[in-house]
Order: sequence, then C-alpha cells, then structure tokens
Amino acid sequence: MHVVRAAEAPRFQLPGVEFAGLAAPSRGSAGLCTWRLTVDVGHVGDAPHTIDRDEVFMVLTGTVQLGPDGDKLGPGDAAVVPAGELISLSNLGEVKAELIVAVTAGLTGYMADGTAVQPPWAQ
Repeated sequence: MHVVRAAEAPRFQLPGVEFAGLAAPSRGSAGLCTWRLTVDVGHVGDAPHTIDRDEVFMVLTGTVQLGPDGDKLGPGDAAVVPAGELISLSNLGEVKAELIVAVTAGLTGYMADGTAVQPPWAQ
C-alpha cells in the first residue's frame, strides 16, 4: 500500500488553480491518477483543453462550471467528461472550490493550439 499524506502531496500551480497530486504512477498507482483541485474565487477557465481519456470531476466544496455552457455543479455532484471533449473550469461561487479529479494513468492533454502536455500531477 502506498499512502500520500495531504500535507506531503506534491503541489502544482496554474493561474487560479492548485493541483495536489494524490494517486499516480510515481505515487504507487499504475492504472489510476487522482488529484485534489482547488479553484480560486472568480477564476474563469479561459484556456480550454482536451485529454485523451475520460475524466471525472467530483465537487467537494463550492460551485463550478465545466465549459461556458456546462451545467453548474455543487458539493456532491460529479461530471464525467468524455475523452476529447473540451474542458474549461470556472468557479462560480463565493468560496474556493475543491474537487477530486480521477482519470486513467498515462493521459495526454492537448491545449487549444494542439500542443500536447503531460501534466506533472498525473505522472
């Protein structure tokens, strides 16, 4: 068994968003990646991207929206984003939003300009 303590989880920052790496190949999981996502109040996702795997977003706190026309999600809600569908996360609430995200290991993300990325929190 591999345990990742919250205080020791590797952290990665993008403007308005923090990723805390949980399960990943480098942290004991060959087949699944998970991370805790914290989204600042007022953050509007302006750089849509896709990934080559289905991705599951589970809201713990706050109110978020996946894409400009996506459903509003609150605590306890989950959304499954199929592989290849555009993802753009915004915080619609008045508090930081926290989510758990899960995806199969080995994912590749693609930015709007087609640039391929290997997210470090999923390595």
